[in-house]
Amino acid sequence: MSSVDDPHISVLLGPLLRAVAPVSGTWVDGTFGAGGYARGLLAQGADKVIGIDRDPSVFSMAQEWAGEYGDRLKLVEGTFSDLDALAGEQVDGVVLDLGVSSMQLDQAERGFSFMRDGPLDMRMGGDGPTAADLLNTMPEQVIADVLYLYGEERASRRIAKAIVAARPLSRTGQLSDIVGGCLPRPKPGQSHPSTRTFQAIRIWVNDEFGQLVAGLSAAERALRPGGKLAVVSFHSLEDRIVKRFMQTRSNSAGGGSRHAPEVAQDEAAFTLPFRRAIGPDDAELAANPRSRSALLRVGIRTTAPAGRVDSQMLGLPRLSERGV
Repeated sequence: MSSVDDPHISVLLGPLLRAVAPVSGTWVDGTFGAGGYARGLLAQGADKVIGIDRDPSVFSMAQEWAGEYGDRLKLVEGTFSDLDALAGEQVDGVVLDLGVSSMQLDQAERGFSFMRDGPLDMRMGGDGPTAADLLNTMPEQVIADVLYLYGEERASRRIAKAIVAARPLSRTGQLSDIVGGCLPRPKPGQSHPSTRTFQAIRIWVNDEFGQLVAGLSAAERALRPGGKLAVVSFHSLEDRIVKRFMQTRSNSAGGGSRHAPEVAQDEAAFTLPFRRAIGPDDAELAANPRSRSALLRVGIRTTAPAGRVDSQMLGLPRLSERGV
């Protein structure tokens, strides 16, 4: 879900709608959030949008406006990794907006933000272990791996050691103070020292990379021929997974080694209408600095049957131990 200052503004909404035009038929918004993409798709001509979100609180917030669309908008609680089953029908488009929303960041009780002290939770849904559960029980090496592989934090071992020494942790403020004590004070214009650590732990708690791989596969199964898949990512590792998925499933990833045995490829399940990812323009960057890392990738479904996706080929980071 979008990382934006106003929860009703979706990052790259305009470029996305232009990239998938014309919009018609049934679409899935797999990360409903504040409903910005769903409303945009309906305004552009979608007959119906199925909005899916693992966070039940977003649907109560949508009640004040969702009724104006009647049967054209269907809201479903669940994860986008199951979007084909949750949709229950072949669809004409799928939109995924990855990450955490500003609405969630603004709710201190959710535990996503290092700027607001609250319980160390970070769950997008209400099930599974919290961030505190994992940080208070997992081995130091696993925590270090999480911070390095999911957050690209160079000081991962130092921070993991400090976390284990400070157990038990229960508040976001505690974690932020620990991280701050392990890193130099940021220079003007640099991100907060806790940014990478909180991002990595949130990804870990919610299995976001595993969900992404499963969601891309589910979208391939759900889309009818000519259907469009549009994915907005904010994290370099997320974008790498999306990019490799689209390259692999369009047979455009390049050949293997000429010395290795030839590997049979599935028939291309997607064509790629754009050679490069689409980023924010100057106007969007000026209005919303958080959009600076956003990238949009689009694929168009072919008539080929859905295939099997190898998560390792997509660059999915692997921990030595999941620990849940």
